[in-house]
Formats: sequence, C-alpha cells, structure tokens
Amino acid sequence: MNILENISLKPFNTFGIDKTARFFVAVKSINQLKEALEWAKYQNIKPLILGGGSNILLTKNQENLVIKIEIEGINIALEEEKFYLIEAGAGVNWHQFVLIAIENGWAGIENLSLIPGTVGASPMQNIGAYGVEIKDVFSSLKALNRETLEIEEFNAEQCQFGYRESIFKHELKGKYVICSVVFRLRKKPIFHTEYGAIQETLEANGIQELSIKAISDAVIEIRQSKLPDPKEIGNSGSFFKNPTISAVHFQNLKDEYPIIPGYPNEEGIKVPAAWLIEQCGWKGQRFGEIGVHSKQPLVLVNYGAGDGNDIKNLAEKIQHSVFEKFKINIHPEVNFL
Repeated sequence: MNILENISLKPFNTFGIDKTARFFVAVKSINQLKEALEWAKYQNIKPLILGGGSNILLTKNQENLVIKIEIEGINIALEEEKFYLIEAGAGVNWHQFVLIAIENGWAGIENLSLIPGTVGASPMQNIGAYGVEIKDVFSSLKALNRETLEIEEFNAEQCQFGYRESIFKHELKGKYVICSVVFRLRKKPIFHTEYGAIQETLEANGIQELSIKAISDAVIEIRQSKLPDPKEIGNSGSFFKNPTISAVHFQNLKDEYPIIPGYPNEEGIKVPAAWLIEQCGWKGQRFGEIGVHSKQPLVLVNYGAGDGNDIKNLAEKIQHSVFEKFKINIHPEVNFL
C-alpha cells in the first residue's frame, strides 16, 4: 500500500476542481482497503472514500486520507432460470459495466448507459434514468464495516432505496464502504422506451427490431446531445434532484403557469427541476469560469479554473430563485466536501 502526500484531486473529480489531499491512496482489494482504514485510524485521521468523483463538489483541501476505490472484477455469481446474478467490484466504471452487460446479453441496465461514476456508488445514490433505477435490478451488496473491518451483506430492503437515496446516505453514512454489488439482470429483456426521447430516437435511427444495444445507443445519443463531457467541461451531471410537491401546490402553479410539467408519483407530483431553473432565467448563464450549461440547466459547469465555492454559491442562488418564484425547494444530488 503506497500512501502519497499532498496530491492534487483535480484528476479524480469530474468537476475538475483543483483541491489537494493531504494523504491519498488507491486500493485495489478489500485487504488494501482494510490496511488504509487501519492506517487512518492509527494516525487519527478521518478517511474520505472516493469512487469516480462524479458526485462530489470539492470546496476545500482535504486534510485527511482520501481512499480511492479501485476494486475491479465482474463475474456471474449465480445463474437462475430467467436471471443472471452478476457481481461487480465497486471500482468498476459504471458505463463500462453497462457495455459489458449488453455485450453478454444481460438485460436491465441499458437505460442507465453513460451515467458517470462507479458501480460502488450506484446503490448509494440509487442512480436512475429513463424509467429505470438501481433498485429495479439490485440483488445485494457487500460492504466493509469501517469500525469492525468485517464484510457485511445488504439486501434491497436493508438498503432502504428512495429517489436518489439509500441508507448509506443517511443512517449508515460514513459507517461502511461498498466493495461489490450483485445485480439481477434478465436473460430475456423487458424494454423501457416510453421515457424521454428514447422512442423518438429509435424511430429516427430506423430501428425496427428492439434490442438492449439499440436502447443503450439511443440513450447515449440523447445524453451526449444534452450533457457536456466532463473531459471537456467539468461537471457532475445533474446537480439537482427533481422535487415532488403536493397535488394542490401543483394545481395552484398550473393555474399561474399552464405549461408547467408534472408527473404523478407516490408522494405527489414530480416537477422537473430543469424546467424550474430555466424559467428562472439561469440556462446558459456564465459567471467567469463557472456557469449553467446552455443545453441542460440541471448541469452546473466548470469551464476550467472554477472554484468549488463559487459553484456552491451559484447553486444556492439558483435554489433561492426557484423558491422565490415557485415556492419549491430543490436539493442538490451532489455532495459538498
């Protein structure tokens, strides 16, 4: 295990924010992870677990041990009549995992193509797109208890999945490190083409016979047309969650703003945060080295030398303006560090 000192975290976060880690180590196995946690405990330094760095906003230098999870491996854990149970290491790149699943005919995550980050972060965030969430394909995960250094297994119920939520963002925050995830993927696909512009894109591409690859290709095309590549413009994808409001609140807003979009769910009416932000005039606004993306107002961007605190301040201004106009609170998906 090679612990480095005073390392720039710019290559390790998709916003491209240049903050430093006092100590840094990349771990490729559970044993190395245990060693790193023991070292941090011995040094009385709090560890910070880092995956793909696609869901964080660095606002300061990290005076601790940053542990980058690079645990790899993809294998068939169990084959059932209609499903494969596929186990993937927490450090596996999420999009690469989706592509490997498609190549092998493992169906269920094709709608989640091109989402940044790692496999380990996917259940923590309960990532989702185009009608599919991790909870829909999740079987179990293995996580290291930071205190006991023992591996524990969690099923879907124990993970307490919600909209971009899990128990690992709340009661168990900072208490476990996810090491691998098992997904229950179908041998025979069930296609989800009714969300977003998937069906429209499939038709435009002349697709007559549906396949998981065709859906993945359509999702990639849609995402690339709307979202900036973090390698070119620093960003973390969708910065805000879509809020849910009461049916009464929605109807009152619809009386004033007839074109406001809304989608019923179990809690009320979900309103697209992108629409709210655009209505407040933020889309395409640039402030020096940071701004709001010109094609997707949910995406805050770093044009090169932006600072995390400036992005944080911009996010707070956007939140304030949305509340002032619509009396709706929008909350970040991104974790501020």
